[in-house]
Amino acid sequence: MINSQEIKNGTCIRLDSQVYICVEFQHVKPGKGNTIMRTKLKSVTTGRVIERTFQVGFKLEDVRIERRPYQYLYEDPTGYMFMNQETFEQIPINKEAITGVDFMKEGDVVEVVTDTTDGTILYAEMPVKTNLRISHSEPGIKGDTATNATKPATLETGVEIRVPLFINEGELIQVDTRDGSYLSRVKE
Repeated sequence: MINSQEIKNGTCIRLDSQVYICVEFQHVKPGKGNTIMRTKLKSVTTGRVIERTFQVGFKLEDVRIERRPYQYLYEDPTGYMFMNQETFEQIPINKEAITGVDFMKEGDVVEVVTDTTDGTILYAEMPVKTNLRISHSEPGIKGDTATNATKPATLETGVEIRVPLFINEGELIQVDTRDGSYLSRVKE
């Protein structure tokens, strides 16, 4: 059990028999009355974000989590197969439980978060930045650079993102896995 004032970003709690992760918190001291904690909690199972307010000193059931690196192997009907980097044990994870799944390619290492009490997998997340090769892109048009112009490009994983006009097919770029935005060109 933890007190509500101990909630920080990334804290896992069990609320209404579901596991939530704190994505945002704010310690509020109104002019009158008791101090409160305003939180935004993301459900691990559904991905839905809820807002909850707790009085300071309110007891919450915390969930002890463990983060381990797992390597992505392949996809099959049971889900995406991952291998533990330490024990070489293989586990399937559903697509919905993986953040940044569209930018994941074979051999990538992701961080898998598990509940230490019963060993259930809560979610897996890709690193924030990943390097991917452009498999298809139309050539940029000269003189079309008066504004911050972008064009569509298909990555090696099959997902389409927007890139600047100077990026060509076959180049290696860095992508933000949270929103799919282009970050920079990568020198090989």
